[in-house]
Amino acid sequence: MSLTAGIVGLPNVGKSTLFNAITKKNILAANYPFATIDPNVGVVTVPDKRLEFLENLYLPQNLVPTSFEFTDIAGLVKGASKGEGLGNKFLSHIREVDAIVEVVRCFDDKNIIHVESSVDPIRDIEIINVELLLADLEVIDNRINKIGKKAILSNDKSVKKEAEILNKIKQALEQNIPIRKLEFDEDEYKLIKNFNLITAKPIIYMANVSEEDIQNGNNYVEQVKRYAQNEGSEVVVVCAKIESELSELNDDDKKEFLNELGISDSGLDKLIKATYNLLGLATFFTSGSDEVRAWTFKKGMKAPECAGIIHTDFQRGFIKAEVMSFDDLEKYGNEKAVKEAGKLRLEGKEYLMQDGDICLFRFNV
Repeated sequence: MSLTAGIVGLPNVGKSTLFNAITKKNILAANYPFATIDPNVGVVTVPDKRLEFLENLYLPQNLVPTSFEFTDIAGLVKGASKGEGLGNKFLSHIREVDAIVEVVRCFDDKNIIHVESSVDPIRDIEIINVELLLADLEVIDNRINKIGKKAILSNDKSVKKEAEILNKIKQALEQNIPIRKLEFDEDEYKLIKNFNLITAKPIIYMANVSEEDIQNGNNYVEQVKRYAQNEGSEVVVVCAKIESELSELNDDDKKEFLNELGISDSGLDKLIKATYNLLGLATFFTSGSDEVRAWTFKKGMKAPECAGIIHTDFQRGFIKAEVMSFDDLEKYGNEKAVKEAGKLRLEGKEYLMQDGDICLFRFNV
């Protein structure tokens, strides 16, 4: 299951430095706008301590963690929705991601140019968010113009319903309300999904602070948190500079460095966890001596759908899923003990998969 978060923000807020750190990719990070012109996609592994236990238990030939894609999208500027900077191109890239990570500068540094000449995180957030709203409004207006007359003159209920939904969205956007704050039923959601609207995507604000403020934050961070709370979004506090240093260390040195800083998780770990929660994601495992592997699925998926993540044949010919929970395996120590304790289950087509399930899918095609 390929899922992507797009990293957006104004130029020179730390986006590319952060992206370099979390993906260990050496893309251009320069102190001037538009240093990043094409979207860069980096795949990061999702940290999961359960894999370490499974590896020690099964001693597999291969260990495959689940992964997540981050797309670094070049800095937006005021007027991007009208094509300012390289706006139209960048906005089209944002339409392709599942979630938005908006990096906000929350530190003062006279040596780093700010495109708006001063540090003001709320102003910066609103510049980006207004551009995203305007880009969506253009899409909605174009569609309304296309079906408007037909909706009035036709007896086609589906066209009338679409026009009604589009006008509801238009009114919200004109009042600076992002689409993700509106409520839709299942049919309405399917309809608007086709338009790939940017403000319908869930968002996380990433407050980029200095090394001195990584533990306790600062006034800028508090402003961002209040803003995010008012719209029901989450804030992750990071220091892009520290993340850059962490990316060069091995696991043991990384842990020691984090301990010295007085923080338990890196910014990347916090971001991945927040993004997982934002998108309603969870992990199941397949385990054996050949391979131990983690798989990402959406909460609410049933066993056959999760089997299909591994291979379409598994879903098509699904019979049963042999399931045990990671917690039970950790508690009893091995598969045999889990089975003897009556904790190994056979689940059918209606079984809702749970985070930490360890599965063997039975199928026949």
